[in-house]
Formats: sequence, C-alpha cells, structure tokens
Amino acid sequence: MLKNKSILFVTTLSSFLTPFMGSAINIALPSIGKELSMNTITLGWIATAYLLAAALFLLPFGNLADRYGRKKLFITGVILFMVASLITALSSNAWMLISSRFFNGIGGALIYATALAILTSSYDKSVRGKVLGINVAAVYLGLSLGPTIGGFITMEFGWRGIFYLNALLALLIIPVAITKLPADGKKELDRPFDIRGSIIYAFSLALIIYGFPLMPSTVAFMCVSTGILGLLGFVYVESRAEDPLLDLSTFKTNKVFIFANIAAFINYSATFALVFLLSFYLQQVKHLSPKISGIILMAQPVMMTILSPVAGKLSDKIEPAIVASIGMGLTALGLIAFIFIGPATGIYYIVAMLMVLGLGFALFSSPNTNSVMSSVKPPQFGVASAMLGTMRLVGQTMSMGITLMIFAIIMGKGQRDLTNIEGLIRSIHFAFFVFAVLCFAGIFFSMKRGKTIKDI
Repeated sequence: MLKNKSILFVTTLSSFLTPFMGSAINIALPSIGKELSMNTITLGWIATAYLLAAALFLLPFGNLADRYGRKKLFITGVILFMVASLITALSSNAWMLISSRFFNGIGGALIYATALAILTSSYDKSVRGKVLGINVAAVYLGLSLGPTIGGFITMEFGWRGIFYLNALLALLIIPVAITKLPADGKKELDRPFDIRGSIIYAFSLALIIYGFPLMPSTVAFMCVSTGILGLLGFVYVESRAEDPLLDLSTFKTNKVFIFANIAAFINYSATFALVFLLSFYLQQVKHLSPKISGIILMAQPVMMTILSPVAGKLSDKIEPAIVASIGMGLTALGLIAFIFIGPATGIYYIVAMLMVLGLGFALFSSPNTNSVMSSVKPPQFGVASAMLGTMRLVGQTMSMGITLMIFAIIMGKGQRDLTNIEGLIRSIHFAFFVFAVLCFAGIFFSMKRGKTIKDI
C-alpha cells in the first residue's frame, strides 16, 4: 500500500488540471475562431502563448522551489492559474485572450516546477515508478476528459465555460494543498539567485519559440539564430556562475538524464499538435460536432490513462529505456497512419490509430519520467523536474510551431481561414509526416541513455 496518499492526491489533482484545460480548448478552437474572427495561425497562439510562458519560467521556478520551498510556489501557481482562467473567460478579443493565456502559463509553470518534485521526494525509489505512473495517468485522464467535456460545454454553454470550469477546479485544489501538503523545511540561502542566467535563458528561449512559427521569413531566421546564440551564451555563463540556475557540471556526465530529456523533447515535439490537427480535421473536413469530435479523440488519452500506471510499475522492474523506446516506436507507427487520412477515412480507422498512439504514449511517458527522476539525487529533484517539464513544454511549443509553419507555407497568407479544406488536409498530411520522422529519430536517443541507476 502507498503511504502519503494526501500528497499523491494533491499533486495528481493539479497534474490533471492543466492538460484538461489544454485538450478542452483544442476542441473549442473552431468556435473561438468564429466568434472572435481568428484564423488558423492566430488560433494556434492560444496554445502557444501558454506554452511559451510556461517554458520561459519553468527552469527558474524549479530553482526557486529548491531554495524557498516547493509548497509555497505550488500554491501560488494554483492561485495564479485560477485568476488567469477567469480573465481568459472574460476576454472580448483575440489579443486579450492570448495575453491572459500567457499568465495562465506562468501559473502552470509554478505547478509543473513543484508538483513532480514534491511527489518524487515523498516516495521511496522502490515505488517511484508506480506513483509517477499514477501521476502521468492523471495527466492523461485530463487529456481524456478534456475533449468530451470541452465539446459538451462548448455546445451547451459556449467556449468561455471551459475557463470558468478550470477556475473552479483550481479553487478546489487550493484549500487541499494548504492543509495537506507538508511544510517546507528551512533552506540555507547563502548565495544569490542567478538573475543574469535566468534573463539570458528566458530571452533566448522566447526568441526561438516566437521565431520558429514564422519560418521561413528573414525575421524568423534572425530570431531563431539569436536565440540559439543566446542559449550558447547561457551555457557559458552558467559554467562560471557561483550558484548557477542550472548546474551543468552535475548533469554533463549524467548520460541517462541528458538523453532521457532529449527523448522527451522529441516525443512532445512530435505528438502535442495531434489533437489540434485532428480537431480541425474532424470538425471542418468530416463535419462532426464538437461533442462527437471530443468523444472520438478520447480514444488516445483513455488508453494512456489505463496503461500509464502499468507502464510506470513495469519500469520499476524492467529497464525504463527499453520500455520507453518501444513506446516511441509505436508512437511513430501511429503517426504514419495519419498521413493517409482524408474526407473518406472511416471513424473506426481514426479511433484504432488513436488507441495505438495511446499505447505508445503510455509506454514512453511513465518510464521516461521514472528514468529522469531516478537519475538524480533528492536535492536536485526540483531542477530535474523543472528540466523535464521544460523539455515537455518547449517540445509542445515546437510541435505547435512546426504545425503553424506548415499551415503558413502550404495554405498561404490569403487562404488561412477554416474554409480552405484542401489546404487544411495537405497541411495535416505533411505535419504528420514530419512528426513521424521526428519520432523515429527519438528512438535512437531513447536507447542511447543507457541503464538507469535506481539506488540514488
């Protein structure tokens, strides 16, 4: 039997919240676009703004959590998430909505940076895979219920109801977190926070994330190139900092940590835009309602929800690299299958391939998370959790960036509205081709990590 059930409950509940919102919003995008006169590119920024903010602040927040206490930052994140959700629900135009989503992402970063570290530090290594599997299952449960509940709310109450519901869920978490999470121990803060490193990191990452969807324009190349140079500068600064934001010397010899994070980045880069793409496909190409589309899209996350705890427990007994690599391979096969969808494609085919993807995601995510968190010592759990979360968020942002870039190139500047069905289908086909290639590359990095040391 698992101990610390209240901690597991609180962290699991918070892990459910953010993916639930993301998947629910995806199913509502066509409705949002019609009400606020937003095209496919602008609609993409509803998700990208959130991911951008979360990615920029996640690593600094992970460092701050290890310094000042994870409980405080966790509760602050849930409160900010709730307030931003309310503002988003009240948005009257596209830019107000996108701006409030950015602050939503800051709250999400505080949750990401602390929840996994709190959970990992509360359980012994012998059951770590199991509890992380339960946590990952909560993420996928959020993904499962998001399309269905989001579709129902959109049809019955309008898309704004999704954000009101998220604010309510966040409100329910706050008193539980205050009363059930253990108090943080006092920290010895004898060195200043690495402000310089944080600014360089955030500015560089922002340039890359902002510029990538604008490819192949000159401005895009300038932003991405400057961002890459900035990250190289960040590595230089951190290697000489007294108390760095990211202690590179600790991780540079940790092969498992490095390659497991790279594998996570590739996996999320190749898969996050799946629901975004299929939401448009089902509603614009197949002419299905948001409610029916949501039910169909449940097939993938339901599989993940059921199998993630099993996969996590399996990684306590079998080398996580093997389980995760098999999952990456199945994911690649599922993505290939979507290259061939069209107006005449049967719904049963879509559901079957979504189930294959769900199996692949489950086999990859829980073991990969176990691999990362088991490769570092307890004092590094905060930064390790933040680093893994950063790979996830940057990967998700890259996934949206790749998708928006493909839309921009194939559909052209004057034909990005939702009525351009031919351009939409061609964009979807090419996007799934690119993502499948990425996943095959990810298998190499997943296997490259080597064996996980579980006696830390």
